[in-house]
Amino acid sequence: MPDLSPLDAAIGPAEWILHAATQDLACLAEVGLRPRQLFDTELAARILGLPRVGLAAVVEHYLGLRLAKEHSAVDWSTRPLPDPWLRYAALDVEVLGELRNLMGVDLAAQGKDEWARQEFAALLDWTPVERVDPWRRTSGINTLRSRRGVGVVRELWYARDAIARDRDTSVGRVLPDAALVEIAKALPRDTAALPSGHRAIKRYGRQWVEAVERAVALPEDELPPRTLPSDGPPPPRVWADKNPVAAERLGATRTALTAFADEHTIPVENVCSPDPLRRVVWSPPEQRDLDGFRAALAGLGVRRWQADIVAPMLVAAFDAHPGA
Repeated sequence: MPDLSPLDAAIGPAEWILHAATQDLACLAEVGLRPRQLFDTELAARILGLPRVGLAAVVEHYLGLRLAKEHSAVDWSTRPLPDPWLRYAALDVEVLGELRNLMGVDLAAQGKDEWARQEFAALLDWTPVERVDPWRRTSGINTLRSRRGVGVVRELWYARDAIARDRDTSVGRVLPDAALVEIAKALPRDTAALPSGHRAIKRYGRQWVEAVERAVALPEDELPPRTLPSDGPPPPRVWADKNPVAAERLGATRTALTAFADEHTIPVENVCSPDPLRRVVWSPPEQRDLDGFRAALAGLGVRRWQADIVAPMLVAAFDAHPGA
């Protein structure tokens, strides 16, 4: 992997313009590229309340240009990149400077420039969340009813990951999740018993069978549990039974948040993500005033501008629905 830190030093404190920066920041950091200032046009589009936030839609909205998208689904791990692909990639970013300036004007006009500044600053320290048991996100794994079946998916997931790393490609290009689950349900003991329907099943048949064999050989006490206990509150649908007061508080806060988002033309989730809001309502701080709620929200990663908006809503909800 190349070390591009000399390029990073040359760029220095200059502002980077990225679209949907979280898709790129981790990969850029691996080669020594880390922005000191950042403007994310996708995030800006959300804060501005644009109906569509894809790059092509945002460029068309502001500049009246239509981006060519004929190479958007190609395998970008191909080396060397063909000249038409390089031109396509260059055209995608050619207008970002002009786009950023126009969006900056709109953010200031709507009084949202400080919101955007804090969001962009938070991205500078963003890193992907290291998930516990990432294989559990395999689509369709919930259809497997035994720990053994879940264990098979785990082994297949890691086998697919190893193949993808070796090929330097995405796991989805090796084999889709649905095929992993299909193999797990079939429990093949040899390549002849593998399900058909996807060429990569046959191409890497030996790896899939070996993964199944590893899972089948595991003793019961080494099999993974079907689900992991959650460290957060229960799903909101059961709050009315488990804690009716908390359910009323959450409902009141959500109503206030929705009204604010509608008034300011911004998605509710960009004002406050559902998870920190639920956690604070379910397990409120001892100090249930503006400062207490601001601190509780900040401790869960909520930005200052968001906490300043949501904390008064929480105070009002708790005052309207007193209880433990």
